[in-house]
Amino acid sequence: MENLRRKLPPLSTLIPFEAAARLQSFSRAAEELHLTQTAISRQVRSLEESLGVQLFDRKSRGVFLTDAGESYRQTVAAALFDIARQTEKLRQQQSSAGTVVLSSQLVEAFYLFMPALAGFHQKHPHIELKLHSTLAAIGEERERFDVAVQTMGRASADHVLLFSAPDEVFPVCSPDYFKSIAPWLSLDTLPKCRLLHYEPRAQDFVIWDQWLESVGASFRVGSQGMGFNSFPVMMQAALEGHGVALGWGMTTRQMLADGRLVRLFDKQWSMGDALGVYKWHANPLSPAARLLVQWLQELLLDPRPVLA
Repeated sequence: MENLRRKLPPLSTLIPFEAAARLQSFSRAAEELHLTQTAISRQVRSLEESLGVQLFDRKSRGVFLTDAGESYRQTVAAALFDIARQTEKLRQQQSSAGTVVLSSQLVEAFYLFMPALAGFHQKHPHIELKLHSTLAAIGEERERFDVAVQTMGRASADHVLLFSAPDEVFPVCSPDYFKSIAPWLSLDTLPKCRLLHYEPRAQDFVIWDQWLESVGASFRVGSQGMGFNSFPVMMQAALEGHGVALGWGMTTRQMLADGRLVRLFDKQWSMGDALGVYKWHANPLSPAARLLVQWLQELLLDPRPVLA
């Protein structure tokens, strides 16, 4: 480093020289760099003295690069450009290193991640998490993400599956509604309840007849009850005591833990691969994204309520 320092000119002179050489004017260089013309002239003179070479011809009508000055301008400009480009690259890496985009289905974003985010921020205060909620499958989305969570089996294009998590589906209702049906409730009397149905366009959610078949019930209910085209609205109806909904373990975890919902039976449809966690194509995960994936593993594979 000592040898390099002896070989180099005063580094503070290079930017004024490059500006003056590029603009062919000390006054315009001073304007660009917010310095005085005298300061530019002094810096250029200092550089010439350090090199022992005249870089500019100073004439009454202006300043003009000498041949040596033009050659040196090209070298200095290329070097400064390379330094600026690499500096910007490092700054961008640093600014994005602590930012991570999580794409999530609306239901999980609302019922699973929102209650859990306080724990994530407490554990990783240096990470800026951007939560992008969507109804579309990631295979149909153009918006870029680092990590995504969606139901297994939905279109995922060539995004890479990192791991899958199990989930369960079971009937839930409000405590007050449960009290009103408890005296006569059984699996066989379930059709006497007001059943709440989510009616999605795509069959990405379990419907009542599928659930009944999975637990061995001998009857089906079709669309009997109240229908909804929004899962959150259906769940709100259950919370308000309007009937019985099919809840997923992941998304009802907190509502069951704090007593806003209760399960009707122990019967459930268990799915070994319910939710998939993906990364964007084959791109390597950033350090922040790796920490997010670790947190998702803890959250999705741990059945305890997130606020317990």
